Amino acid sequence: MSASRRSGTTDELGPDEPGESGGSDLLAALLDGMDAALCAFDADGVVTHWNREAERILGWTAAEAVGRHGFAGWAVRSADAGDVQARLMSAMHAPGRQVHEFALVTKGGGRVLVRTQSAAVRGPDGKPAGVYCAFSEVHAQIDLERSIALSEALFEDASWGVVLVDADLRPALVNAHAARALGVGRTSVLGRPLGELLTQGVEELEAALIHVLAEGAPPAPAEMWVTVRSPEGERRRCWRSGFLRLASPLAEEPVPLGVGWLFEDVTEAKHSEQEAALLRFRTSQLHRAARAAAECEDPAEAATVHLDFALAGFADHALVDRVAGGPRAEGEAAPGPVRLVRLAATPAGAPGPSLLTGAAGLPVRYPEEHPALRCVERAGTVRADAGPVSPERAREWALERQWPGDAVHALCAVLRSRGRTLGVVTFLRTAGRSRFERSDTAYAEDVAVRIATSLDLAEAVRDR
Repeated sequence: MSASRRSGTTDELGPDEPGESGGSDLLAALLDGMDAALCAFDADGVVTHWNREAERILGWTAAEAVGRHGFAGWAVRSADAGDVQARLMSAMHAPGRQVHEFALVTKGGGRVLVRTQSAAVRGPDGKPAGVYCAFSEVHAQIDLERSIALSEALFEDASWGVVLVDADLRPALVNAHAARALGVGRTSVLGRPLGELLTQGVEELEAALIHVLAEGAPPAPAEMWVTVRSPEGERRRCWRSGFLRLASPLAEEPVPLGVGWLFEDVTEAKHSEQEAALLRFRTSQLHRAARAAAECEDPAEAATVHLDFALAGFADHALVDRVAGGPRAEGEAAPGPVRLVRLAATPAGAPGPSLLTGAAGLPVRYPEEHPALRCVERAGTVRADAGPVSPERAREWALERQWPGDAVHALCAVLRSRGRTLGVVTFLRTAGRSRFERSDTAYAEDVAVRIATSLDLAEAVRDR
């Protein structure tokens, strides 16, 4: 049904000229295709236009609405008709648009609260010729306003990062939190490839964005480790990310406009979780080692049991060296330089249990200032690293210290019992592991106490 006047008279748009009948058809199509309900009145308050959205909301067809004088008697209650008509027609002599809310009556007798925007329609001479009125249900308008308010809040005040990524995987809009997390300004990040912002983790992030564009949002957030390039240097962060596919609401079929990426920095929480899990595992290993060592008849064998349990998940190689000539008491004058004899070691080739060695009692050819020797002299833990060198130089570094050739990180913990230094336990890591940290030192010292106790008991049993 056309939204133009059905009475046969012309409206403020003027009469159709010969050959211009398509103009009315175009106008009717435009009005009927609008998402908002629209009606128009001439200067006398007679309805001249009524589109399909108005028909959907109120139930009155264009044929039933066009030509009526105002809303009285059909679209509003009689008691409200005068006030509604006055407010609508007042827009004809007021500047700009006027916004009102009032209840209209549907064809079925129900009532609908609508919000209207009305403004004057000017004739060719510039004088008011009528009023047009666009209206929508209040709840729909409120939903729209909430959506707009939510979008503005997300991009201004949200405590998590929000990034709109276009179909080319480039940021199109970022909020203040996301800009701080990426270490750039809100405008400088726009349109830049993600690879310019992240040094690591960009492949996983882009794969996730491509998946969302093709398949839709994942059912749960994903945790991604990334390295952010910033003026202060590279920072490794863990972001718990959620993704939403953005599609145009104006297309008949969903057309991807990009991806909404929301993320929260959970780096500290992940570190705490990892540290707690590691502590639980190491505590369990110490407990299991103590139970297994208690079943060993030979205390020296119990020492290797403690060593084997400690090695799991902690290091790649381990060595136990005892002080040649017997334990050294604190304050006791040393008869000569410190010499160490290999007592136990993990196999250098295939993995397996530690083996007791050194039956001949020959000292290990450690060079001066060797970490194990310094550990005994100080009666404290010593850490050593090959540093950022080539694999060939790292191998030379390890072999010079009488360690397996693939070792690049070392931690030497002193073996003490009853106030005496019995030797040193050395844990070694290869290039595939990180260097030893403070928490690793505490664990190694706990293991060293247990190994020293077993070795002290083995010496006491042997001397009886």
